[in-house]
This record gives sequence, C-alpha cells and structure tokens, in this order.
Amino acid sequence: MKDLLLITPPFTQLNTPYPATAYIKGFLNTKNISSYQLDLGIDVILELFSKEGIQKVFDQKIDLPAVSENAQRIFALREEYIKTIDQVIPFLQGKNPTLARQICSMNFLPEASRFNQLDDMEFAFGNMGLQDKAKHLATLYLEDISDYIVENIDADFGFSRYAERLGKSANSFDELYWRLSEQPTFIDRFTLQILHEKIKTVQPKLVCFSIPFPGNLYSGFRCAQWIKKNFPHIKIAMGGGFPNTELREIKDTRVFEFFDFITLDDGEVPLELLYENLIHSNQNPEYKRTFLIENQKVVYKNNSKQHDYKQADIGTPDYTDLKLDQYISVIEIANPMHSLWSDGRWNKLTMAHGCYWGKCTFCDISLDYIKIYEPVSAKILVDRMEELIRTTGETGFHFVDEAAPPALMREVALEILRRNLVVTWWTNIRFEKSFTRDLCYLLKLSGCVAVSGGLEVASDRLLKLIEKGVSVEQVAQVTRNFTEAGIMVHAYLMYGYPTQTVQETIDSLEMVRQMFEMGILQSGFWHQFAMTAHSPVGMNPGDFGVVPLQQDILFANNDIDFQDTTGIDHNKFSFGLKKSLFNYMHGVNFELPLQEWFDFKIPGTTIHPDYIHDCLLEDGQFTFKANSKIVFLTKNVIAENRIKNKKKYCGTYTLLTFHLKTNIVKVELEQDKAEWLMATLEENTIESSKKPTLQQLKTQFEESFEDFELFWFSKPIQQLKENGVILSL
Repeated sequence: MKDLLLITPPFTQLNTPYPATAYIKGFLNTKNISSYQLDLGIDVILELFSKEGIQKVFDQKIDLPAVSENAQRIFALREEYIKTIDQVIPFLQGKNPTLARQICSMNFLPEASRFNQLDDMEFAFGNMGLQDKAKHLATLYLEDISDYIVENIDADFGFSRYAERLGKSANSFDELYWRLSEQPTFIDRFTLQILHEKIKTVQPKLVCFSIPFPGNLYSGFRCAQWIKKNFPHIKIAMGGGFPNTELREIKDTRVFEFFDFITLDDGEVPLELLYENLIHSNQNPEYKRTFLIENQKVVYKNNSKQHDYKQADIGTPDYTDLKLDQYISVIEIANPMHSLWSDGRWNKLTMAHGCYWGKCTFCDISLDYIKIYEPVSAKILVDRMEELIRTTGETGFHFVDEAAPPALMREVALEILRRNLVVTWWTNIRFEKSFTRDLCYLLKLSGCVAVSGGLEVASDRLLKLIEKGVSVEQVAQVTRNFTEAGIMVHAYLMYGYPTQTVQETIDSLEMVRQMFEMGILQSGFWHQFAMTAHSPVGMNPGDFGVVPLQQDILFANNDIDFQDTTGIDHNKFSFGLKKSLFNYMHGVNFELPLQEWFDFKIPGTTIHPDYIHDCLLEDGQFTFKANSKIVFLTKNVIAENRIKNKKKYCGTYTLLTFHLKTNIVKVELEQDKAEWLMATLEENTIESSKKPTLQQLKTQFEESFEDFELFWFSKPIQQLKENGVILSL
C-alpha cells in the first residue's frame, strides 16, 4: 500500500522514462510520503509487442480484400511476426546482442513497406556498426506492425503518442468528451488491465497523472474515467507540461467528472497540500495553484502562503518502481541527435529551474517554468548524479534544461573531473559566446557528448526580432568550438516566423548549408513557427505583424491560429527545407543550387558563398583576460634538464614531456621558468577547489620574472594550451 500513485499515461518514449514522476517521487521521499510510480506507456508496449499481444492483434477481424496490399502482406506473414517478436524485444532491451548477426542476415525478420527505404540504408547508415544496423532493422519491423495496427485496429496508435490530435489546441472539450463516451479501444484495454492490477496492489489514496504532452492526454482521461467508475473513493489529480501550458484558462466543468484536481507549474507544494488535505481531512483546506469544482463551478485556488521549494531542497529524482532494464532502444531515422533521444537509457536531471535568458519572443517566457530562474549548485548536481548512478546503475545523463547556463556547466564539469567520475551527458544550450574553445574542451573531458541549441532563423534581422541574443557569426564560432572539441551539435531551425520573407528563408537555408559544409553542424531539424498564447508574440501579436484567429476557450489554450500580414504560405517550404537538410547531414549535395530542393521558383540567395568561412577566421587566442580561471589538466609530466650549446643560445634548459591520453606533448623552457610551471601545476591540480585567475598567475610569475605576457603567449605555452594541458575559462 502507498498513499500516492504517480502515473505517466501512454505514450512518451520507448528508451527511457519521462522524468516527471521520478522528480516528484524524489521530493515525496524528503517528506516521508509513500508513493509508487508507473510508466503505463512502456508497460502497454511490452504487453502489446509480445507473443500474446501480437496474437491478439492478428485475432482482430479485418476485411482482408479491402485493406492495403501492405496490410495483406503483414497478415499473411503473421506467424513470422508471432514467432520473432519475443526475440526482437529483448534484443532492443540490450539483453540478446548476438541476435544482431541474425537480424542483419536479412533472412530473419519479416519485411513489409517500412523496409522499402533500405535502398538508402548504405547512404544513411553506411558507417553504422552491426548492433546499430540491427537496431534500425528491428525498429522498421516494429513500425511495420504499428502501421498494421493504425490501419486496421486503432488509428490513434503511435509509439510516442496516442490520440495526440485530440489534445492539440482543443479549445473545446466536446470532441475529447465524446470519444470518452465510446467504448475503450483495443489499446485502452491493454492500458486499463495493467492499471487495474496496479490499483489493486498499491491501493492508493490519491492518483496523480503527469500529462507532459498532447499525446498523453486521451489516455490520462481514459484511465481517470476508469478509476472513477471502479474505485470512486480514490481522488485523482492531474499535473505536468500539458496542463501547465494548455489548461490555465479551463472553464468546462465536465473535465472534473474525471479529475478532482488540476495543478499548475511546480508540483511539489500543490501535491504536498493535496496529500495533507486528504490524510488529515482539513476543514479549511489550503491549495497551491489548483483548479477544482466548488458550487458546481470551476474555481482556481491559490490560498496557501507556503512558498515553492528551492531546487536544492527537492531531493534527487527516484526511479524506483520503473522497469529500467526493460525500456527499448530504437533507431528510427538517420539523424545523429535523434538517436540520442531514442537510443539508450538516460538519467534526466535539471541544472537550473527556468531559463537564464528568458527573452525569446516565440517562447512561453511568461510562465513560471521558464521565467523563474534558479540554478542548482554544481556540488548538489554531481551529488545527485552519483546517487542516481548508485540507484539505477546508469552513467548516462540528459540535462533537460531550457538552456543550461555556461558558467554552471563549467562548474559541473570541474566537479565531475574533481571526483574522477566517468559519465556521459548532453544538454540543451544557447549558442553563447561564453562557449570558448577551452570551455568546450573541458566539457568534453567531463563526458559531454552533444549539445542542442536554437539557431532558429539564420538571419541576423530575425534573430534580433526573436531576441535570441546571438548572431549567425557567433553561432558559427560556437558550433566550431564544440565540433573541434568532439562534441556533436544539433541545431533547432525555424521557418515561417512573423514578417519572415521568402528571401530570408532562402538565405537562412544557405547559412545552414554552409555550416554543414564547413563541418560545424552535425545535426538539425526544421520546424515551422507556431504562435503560443503565453509567448510575447501570442500576447502582443500586433507588434509582430500577425493577426490571431481567436476562439472561445473552455478547455485547452496554447497554440493559436493566425494570419501573417505578409501573406506568405510558409507551408510550401517544408519539404524542400527538410530534404536539403537530410542531404547536408550526410555530407552530400552541397554543390546543388538551392532551387533544386523546391518545385516552385525561389529567389537566388544573397549570402556570399564564403560567409560562414569568413566568420571563422577571427581568432582571439592572444587576448589577455585577467579574470579568466586557469585550469591545469595533467599530472603526467616528466622534467629532464638538458644543456644546449648553439651559436644563438648556450646554457641549460628543461624538456617537459606531457603524457596525454592520445598523444605526447614535449616543450622546452628555461630551467627556472620550467620549475615555476611545475610548481604551479602541482599546486593547482584539477582536484583543487579553487582555480587561480590569469591575473593571480601573472602576479605570482612576476615575483620572480619579468613580462608574464611574453611567457604566457610564448610558443611552448601556446602548445600546451592547444593540447588542453592548460585551459583558460
């Protein structure tokens, strides 16, 4: 028995649990409130994609002559699917790696229409290893089954969403309410059976649904409906990303036939108060940011004076109860960043609550989850990392920040190195000029493998209108720094921003083409601008040249339909932008004119063909920044005193040999200066909590020598900097 049951309804991700319930459970542990968490999505997938589940799929009656040729083929091969499914799923869970050879033999898995794309497989996955190739083939196999389910059994099914359309900007509750009045679907029956078993086992007093996305909404309501019918004494609450953004203006009382409470923004205090009210039957209950029914009307209660908890006090996420070893790694498409999202298990953490920038005009910066910025100290973050490694056995971390702060990333990296931890991590950033070569190298050494950031519209005019706080030139330099450090860079790209012209779209594509051709971007994704209710564009559309198409809001309100005063149909650019990007990501067809990607006339680009190349020419390595922190990253130094006898120089010198992981660096210094450097290295090891500034080093150096700048920018020291022995941060 547990007091609270925390549920993520189907579906989010196959490879790793969505972290919201783990965050809440970690907090509840600090308050000694008992809870159990459940990812219904992975449980349903594992039941559905099993021998018994696939048998049920093919037992569903279909009109065979009326279905597509692809569905006919899958049905004809049904015995092969039933035979192989219980081998494929464990393989994708990492439990049967030897099956990869059989899968790659191309005579093991039944193949339907998804395998038609294999003509391009060598192009897309030519350098892929055996295991990854087998994962991709197994993913196509699952997608074939999914196509069959969608066509013949349940049109709303999807691996990472369910009935998503019902939750997208559903200003009215009517359609969703009508769907819930119908009998449960084929997928619902799997969901509700698992839910029934968990309710009987856990016997909760309060069930809390985390609804992160529109694709979780229908299943959340279906589960709540079932609980109300079968366990009417259990109270039910909803929170998460979807209500936080979409349900802030909810008025429809019918929603509360399913849920007793809907909470907004940070869930810790609202849930703690709901628990207190429930357990102690308070006569005058207090609430924090909570919708409920009172006198047959929807009311918003925020009568508690209790402040939200500081990020340092909410505990470490707790993944207990979740089936961490049963998540499925898939490789769907040839996008290196997408493979991080869908392949492998990641512990999810947040470096900071909110966004330190908080100005982008397309973003929901008026909402607390972005506008209230509060970083967590590096020590606490790495403490949490170590605790999660102990409890989950996983050393991979995805920091799910809106934009991780560069200064905090630096401190986290230093703390990881100080503790000698071996971890792999990635996060979302802004392309800040703070990401110097040295900082990027430090992040790499600490285990950072990838970053994603918003280039958005690669146009300086529009970046200024967006208030992104970066320029194309700056983005180019930062992505170069990450790439040279060996960190993969993914760019979020946008088209159709208000007032964007056709010329700016084409010029933006040319900028992106050049960045991929220069090798400073490895991954990207174009998405069309969407106007949201809580962004500056949504709140002040007239300032951005758009006219909103308003509707009465009784249920959800986030995405707003609008007309751009330019009158441009941005939809028509979608295919060409995405097709060109697919080619650029694979390093081909840079030489093709941009017109080749579009089946309608476009203007020629106005961007000089060497624009990005020229952006990368500037080099500030000889700039003296007195307040920069200096980090010494090696102890493996051998000093050998020698004598040089040449016309130009005669005397003693010291040969310093640095044994780095992948190479050896040798430099020659005057003996006394070599001794000073060795002592400085010894005094300022990576384990030292304090790092000297460049000014402090200058002061120490000039106690014994003259002209520190001449020494600091000398060829030997430059060599040490270039090889990462000395970092200036």
